[in-house]
Amino acid sequence: MRLKPGHVQPVWAGHPWVYAQAIDRVEGGASRGDEVNVVDPRGNFLGRGFYSPGSAIPVRLLTRDPKAPLDTGFFRHRFERAIAARASIGLGASDQTTGYRLVHAEGDLVPGLIVDRCGDVLSVQFLTAGMKQREVLVLEALGQVMKPRAIVDRTPAGSAKAEHFTAASGVVRGAVEVTELEFTERGIGWKIPLSLGQKTGFYFDQRELRARVEALAHVPGGVAKKKVLDAYSYVGAFGLAAARAGAEVTCVDESALAIEIAAENARANGLAERVRFERNDARHVMQSAHGVYDIAVVDPPRLAPTRSAREQALVMYSKLAELGCRATKPGGLLVLCSCSAAVDLTALTRALATGAVRANVSALVVERAFQGPDHPVPAAFGEGLYLKALVARIEPR
Repeated sequence: MRLKPGHVQPVWAGHPWVYAQAIDRVEGGASRGDEVNVVDPRGNFLGRGFYSPGSAIPVRLLTRDPKAPLDTGFFRHRFERAIAARASIGLGASDQTTGYRLVHAEGDLVPGLIVDRCGDVLSVQFLTAGMKQREVLVLEALGQVMKPRAIVDRTPAGSAKAEHFTAASGVVRGAVEVTELEFTERGIGWKIPLSLGQKTGFYFDQRELRARVEALAHVPGGVAKKKVLDAYSYVGAFGLAAARAGAEVTCVDESALAIEIAAENARANGLAERVRFERNDARHVMQSAHGVYDIAVVDPPRLAPTRSAREQALVMYSKLAELGCRATKPGGLLVLCSCSAAVDLTALTRALATGAVRANVSALVVERAFQGPDHPVPAAFGEGLYLKALVARIEPR
């Protein structure tokens, strides 16, 4: 695959994606999933990846080494390196946290593959046709380095359809039946049924922010209890963290199944008396809550899956910021999150400012947060920094 003049610099500098508009021509009759070498206009080697014809991103580079075979040994080495990286940040050795992102696609130089560790089970997503075609190699390498009880496939149907393959579901390695994922995060135990189909089972990328919310919800001496809202709570991970700090928590989500699972996990962790669960539109709950909460966590689903949806998403973020500001007590904290890569930190901050003006309050940003360190981002890959959050103190104007 030869690139056009003027499109080499990002790839040369370390960006892992080759966009369709950067391609001059594809030589040799490559088919979907085939290995292709990417070269500059003079034929100099830039990297190798799997080919996805018709995609906006036809190649995601796996290696810059022209001699590296993309075989089981290659994947085993990549996975061993990812495991070592997690160990360096304290993940993998303690039973206090047995759930985390083990392989983060481009962040671990394995684009097209996501692997989460959930206790003794691995949860995988194949996001490109080329990676799916090498499923046997990938699973064998994972089995060699992690020795899991089982590996389950959680590939989103939409991703499989876009890459023209059929998504599997359930156990793909290990002669055992797996109906739920069981793990701990910072000492809180979780059981997530496979029937709950978001991501690979849990939002591990917010672990550090959950720890921060727990710390902010704590009142020394425990005399007073802070009121915390977990809006768009999914299985209540923010809520349970705040409840462990002694807060009175309200978790709101539209999914009956998510609310049911959240309640079950609260009971299993001895936190049920501190958490109220409500199946509702979080916007309606915030609309009717005026200055109620000491901390309001607003963490909606991805509102801008593509750049074309960005402007509409920013309107929604502004509205959520307004509602969150209204629901937060003067002097309280609003935690506004976005998992949309198309919405950068500047745009999210602008949405918060707009929402604060409409709510007639001042939003004073005191902290900024991003995805956790088990979700690394290549320095040349700005698109990889998809998760961002603002912690703002809400005061009268």
